Amino acid sequence: MKARSLILLLLSLLVLLDALRASSVPYREEEGEEGEEEEREWRWRERGGGEEERGWRGGGRERGGGEAGDFFLLHDSERVFRTEAGEMEVVRSFGGRIIERPMHIGFITMEPQTLFVPQYLDSNLILFVRRGEAKIGAIHNDALVERRLKTGDIYRVPAGSAFYLVNIGEGQRLHIITSIDTSESLGLRTFQSFFVGGGSYPASILTGFEPETLATAFNVSIDKVTDLLTRQQEGPIMYINDDTRQPPSLWSKFLQLKEQDRLQHLKKMVEFHGESVNEENEGEEKENAWSWRKLLSSIFTRDDRRDDRRREGKRDDRRWKTGKGPDSYNLYDRRPDFRNNYGWSIALDESDYEPLKHSGVGVYLVNLTAGSMMAPHVNPRATEYGIVLRGSGTIQIGYPNGSSAVNAKVQEGDVFVVPRYFPFCQISSRNGPLEFFGFTTSARRNRPQFLVGRNSVLQTLLGPELAAAFGVSNETTIRRFLDAQREAVILPSAWAAPPAESAAKEQQQEEERAKRQRIEKVTEDVWQ
Repeated sequence: MKARSLILLLLSLLVLLDALRASSVPYREEEGEEGEEEEREWRWRERGGGEEERGWRGGGRERGGGEAGDFFLLHDSERVFRTEAGEMEVVRSFGGRIIERPMHIGFITMEPQTLFVPQYLDSNLILFVRRGEAKIGAIHNDALVERRLKTGDIYRVPAGSAFYLVNIGEGQRLHIITSIDTSESLGLRTFQSFFVGGGSYPASILTGFEPETLATAFNVSIDKVTDLLTRQQEGPIMYINDDTRQPPSLWSKFLQLKEQDRLQHLKKMVEFHGESVNEENEGEEKENAWSWRKLLSSIFTRDDRRDDRRREGKRDDRRWKTGKGPDSYNLYDRRPDFRNNYGWSIALDESDYEPLKHSGVGVYLVNLTAGSMMAPHVNPRATEYGIVLRGSGTIQIGYPNGSSAVNAKVQEGDVFVVPRYFPFCQISSRNGPLEFFGFTTSARRNRPQFLVGRNSVLQTLLGPELAAAFGVSNETTIRRFLDAQREAVILPSAWAAPPAESAAKEQQQEEERAKRQRIEKVTEDVWQ
């Protein structure tokens, strides 16, 4: 009996456990799905997808901008790579409904006598030389184009077009800021580099083929192919001067060869010729992507006579400009589109620099004197990305419902984004000028609409209708209000203007005199 009772008890426990297991598993699966969904939603909002839920309420009124401010001030940076010769960092832009064309901002730093290994990208680039000098080699219409770039130069590199960069500044670092337009990207990362040259690091795209295939294509032995494609280990940015690195790199060894020897090496290579046609709208020119032979020969060949001229201290600019193709455009050589006592601004569109037409990207540069401000305005055609080049100040952005989106301090190196149609302004600190550079998501003339100043939309709309809209019955009252500001576009800040500063100083001195008088009177009363 005891044995039977024990068996029945065990069977009952097993049945109960199965029932509990059956009832708990669906609950856990459902709970897990719900948790994953919440996590996906959180990530989506963190990346800018939840504007309707968190964007239009006017959050982020605090000085630093708060959660909403983090959307407009871009802090999501990623170091793409770093070597002894240089590095590249990318600041990501959020996607979402209010950013119609996300654009990332790249920062490239190269030490003297360094090479950014030949490559092509799945994204369009607009390069801006912040500091230093560079030589860029790129493919245009199936031909090599080499240009010398100096501080302030703009140059476009289309997606799928092979290019390389060399820092030619004597003892000077090269700093480049670039827009990264991912509209043609593969969507794998922020952008994807396909390195033409390389070895074990970075890997050349040639290593994706079987050694036998490459040996046949190059008409050399498998050992030679393997040796060539495994030597480079210095990374995407590498030294090419043997005085700075030992042992000499593969690129330096090629450069040391005499001209005839270099030609013999090149003649052994079978031309790998890949063409891709980039059809632009409105009958724009067709662009061929790359030619391996011309790209490689540009790196492995030099004019020794030009090197002699360089050693003698003579300048020969012809060596920096080869091939028929687009030139660079220097922002600092351009006369400002607007200038007054409080600063100046430059806006570059497709009518000024034709290569911008193919990328659909505009460029601008603004310099504000200490204590001045870019008047509140709206960009009707484009989203604006800005990078602070020098100084510090404040950026203010408003939501369409009239609430504050962000009111935050910015300084050198900060990146901000202003969505299309959003009102905003930039204010320079009183300590010094504020200079910022940036890109817009349209190559057409932007025609910003200013909300304050002599050229504002309020001045244009001035009439009884505008007065009524502000609840003012007398049109003269609103006219006097608007005419109080005599400047346009770039304005003096009220707290930095000389009259206001002088009045504040006089008031402070008057308060100090009154305080001293009260102390003296109390002292006299005590002694009496």
